[in-house]
Amino acid sequence: MEKQWYIVRTDRAGVFFAHIEERNGSEAKLTDARRIWYWEGAASLSQLATEGVKCPQNCKFTVTVPSCTVLGVIEIIACTDKAVENIKAVREWRM
Repeated sequence: MEKQWYIVRTDRAGVFFAHIEERNGSEAKLTDARRIWYWEGAASLSQLATEGVKCPQNCKFTVTVPSCTVLGVIEIIACTDKAVENIKAVREWRM
């Protein structure tokens, strides 16, 4: 069985697309995490988690890191298979 993907919003660290390995209160250890720095083509994180984005060429999703710990988690939304496929297809934003 494949692990669930989530959109994780934090108070100060931003928004992430990742698996949640552990959670303790407002702290979470994320794996296979991409920071969602900027998105276009979804009106909200709820739409991003259910449909993905409509303008992937304009999105800024960072490289994937194997794991990270984030503090101040304020929202966790499970992603649909459709959204996962769409988000994974967005090219990595690099300088």
